[in-house]
Amino acid sequence: MLTTLTQWLNASTAQRRIALQDCLDCIEALEPRIHAWVQVAPEAPQENGPLAGIPYGVKDTVETKGLATEYGSPIYGGRKGTADAAVVREMRKHGALLLGKTQTAAFAYATPAPTRNPHHLEHTPGGSSSGSAAAVAANMVPFTVGEQTRGSILRPASFCGVTGFKPTFDLLPMEGVLPFSRSLDTLGFFTHTPADMCALWEALDHPLGDDEDFELGAPAPLPDVEPSMAAAFDNALARLRGAGLKVRSLDIAMTLDELADANLTVMIYEGARFHQRRYEEHGDRLGEQLAELVRQGLKMSVDRYDEAKRLIDHGRRQFAELFSATRVILTPAAVGPAPIGLGSTGDPRMNASWTALGTPAISIPMPVGNALPLGLQVTAERGGDGRLLRAAARLQDLLGTEPLG
Repeated sequence: MLTTLTQWLNASTAQRRIALQDCLDCIEALEPRIHAWVQVAPEAPQENGPLAGIPYGVKDTVETKGLATEYGSPIYGGRKGTADAAVVREMRKHGALLLGKTQTAAFAYATPAPTRNPHHLEHTPGGSSSGSAAAVAANMVPFTVGEQTRGSILRPASFCGVTGFKPTFDLLPMEGVLPFSRSLDTLGFFTHTPADMCALWEALDHPLGDDEDFELGAPAPLPDVEPSMAAAFDNALARLRGAGLKVRSLDIAMTLDELADANLTVMIYEGARFHQRRYEEHGDRLGEQLAELVRQGLKMSVDRYDEAKRLIDHGRRQFAELFSATRVILTPAAVGPAPIGLGSTGDPRMNASWTALGTPAISIPMPVGNALPLGLQVTAERGGDGRLLRAAARLQDLLGTEPLG
């Protein structure tokens, strides 16, 4: 069975056809327990392009013509997409085979999807890109499309032990994706490894650039995380230092917290106004959390919103200067492992600051033994997506971890 995207890319056309059936068999066997998919309906394989015949799944906030596009909400149960989003058209242009739609938290917010974490079914896979992360972690598909407004790619990747990549803001087209906060919404991907992500990025005609030496940075003191995450993060830094890399201590924890708060303010203000008409029509049927966000956000003053935007703009200037000296900054990808229970998708604070800044960020698995997965978050300057992906692949090699699955 082909598992990683790198294996798929190295396979023949005949091997890819066999592996596609393996994916469908895996879904048939595991989907009744994991619930990663809204609909599985493979389109006809493409014959041309680097991704020809390679299947992928796409989050159910992304419009897909003739397929379920229900936004994770029973209000839109049975709805079919009327057109393909730009990202779906781009995938098809490169030969990728749309396998189906993956589960999302309702309207990509806080009401959890039915998806379970493949590593422990009683734990959340994270959200809102729940199904996209779980489908890759369960070996149902080699890559998927997700979307992030606070931490909806990076956190599920950490919880599910896979690689999740949020590119520079506005680098991937958002046309045909249900908005939440237009200043923050960002498309991205899940794969097994950062090497797979590098291969996917190149297959989509995005440059990786040349190899280079770089100095790492890491927050000291560490942001407020659970003991298991702090221990895994410290262990990862020790391994990297032991491999000869320099890791510079950065006093940024408080700034990251402030940026996470600003991200939340912007999301609430913009999300409330986007969903206002939907709330006026459906009220609490939107879900308790989203309904409350709309009520709260419509009361929020424009002055508070503008102040959050000013803080983010200042942070972008501050981090642009920081990244000019320290090319790659490492932080935890979540506050801890996936929480037990399915009533919450987890805490996005470790990711929200980077979403606010619009910088590229990637979560890669850290060595944790037999414990629940934990991710290392790797970040770089806006536009430095190629550098970030190359750095992540190198760091994964030095950490010596294999994809969990």
